Parts: sequence; structure tokens; C-alpha cells
Amino acid sequence: MSGEALISLEGVSRLYPRAEGPVCALDRVTLRVAAGELLALTGPSGSGKSTLLHILGLLDVPTGGRYLLAGDDVSQLDDAARAWRRNRKVGFVFQGFHLVPHLTVTENVAMPLAYRGVPEAEREDRARAGLARVGLGDRLRHLPDELSGGEKQRAAIARALVGEPALVLADEPTGNLDEAAADGILDLFREIHARGTTVIVVTHNPRVAAVATRSLALHEGRLAA
Repeated sequence: MSGEALISLEGVSRLYPRAEGPVCALDRVTLRVAAGELLALTGPSGSGKSTLLHILGLLDVPTGGRYLLAGDDVSQLDDAARAWRRNRKVGFVFQGFHLVPHLTVTENVAMPLAYRGVPEAEREDRARAGLARVGLGDRLRHLPDELSGGEKQRAAIARALVGEPALVLADEPTGNLDEAAADGILDLFREIHARGTTVIVVTHNPRVAAVATRSLALHEGRLAA
């Protein structure tokens, strides 16, 4: 694999304390992801996929090893420093969409920019452009409950991209969608990747993994050889 590394994990572990003894969710994972790569992470439930995604997205910190994001060691940042970097460098797409039900689609997409202090008019302009990019230019004032499942996921993708992150993390992004809607979402991920954004998708679905330029499997907290 060529290209500059956006992500470098060096022997990353994650232990969770339990009364009966610690549980090892990740066990000395070493991984390099090049900028602009589309990577699929596969593996059975309990293999460590979500834990790895949370560490990559700065939602959690490793208990061992180092995590370099764009060359910076982010392994042990405090909550505020991780939140700052997460807002500016990472976009998230979840299986359950996580749209705020009482906000319009435009307001949902603009939300990450509000946390940055971007002026309201600029936030709305960028959100509108992002929604048009994912084919929802005619749904700007709709509430999430007025959208189909596929449209909700498109809105979630627009929200993930509105801040122009270097990294997009998707956790089972087609899990709640029918086949036709899922195909549309996969096409969007192909477009995002073609524009140079680094995308990492956690999935159980071989059809989703097939879209990736590289696929890795986790088993009991370790990357399979």
C-alpha cells in the first residue's frame, strides 16, 4: 500500500475493567491506513470492531500503544482536546442515523459547524450544498421522520461531510436499509472515496466490504493475519 499515512496504530490495546478481571477488547493492533483509502473492517460480533472504530474516531483512548492521526500522537489526549480534533477531522455515519428528530434536515447537517462557531448563514449555505450533493436538495425543510431510511442515511452522510473531515467512519451504515437503498449508500461511499476522503467502514455485509479497496478482519481483538 502506497500513500501518506493518515492513521498509524502501533500496538494499540484496549482493556475494560471487570470485577472478575479485565476484558481485552483490542490486543496490540498495528495498522496503517493511507490517506484516501477506503477500508472495510469485518469480523464477528465481539471481535473488537466497534472498539477500534471508537478509538479511531477519538471517542475512546487506548490503554496501551500509540495512535497517530495525520502525524500527531492522539493516544492520550484529554476530553476537550479529543472533542476539538474530532469535530474538525472526523465525520461519523451510524447504522441508526442519529438525526435529531425535532430539527430539520438542514439543521441536522449544519450542527457540526455550529460547534465550530461558524456563522449561521454560512452553516445553512454549507448544509444546503451538502444535502444537494447527496441528492436531498428537495428535502431541506423536512424533519427526519418525513424521510425514508435511505434518505435519513443520506442526510447523515451529508452531516458527516459538511465539515470536510479527513476521515469518515461508518458503523454498519446499510444495516437498517433495504437492498435498493443500501446500493445507493454504497454508491455515495464510492463517490466520497473518489474525491480523496479516507473512509473506514465497519460491516458484517460482504456486499459492503466488496466496495472497499482493502478489507481487514478482526478476531478476538486482533487483526487476522
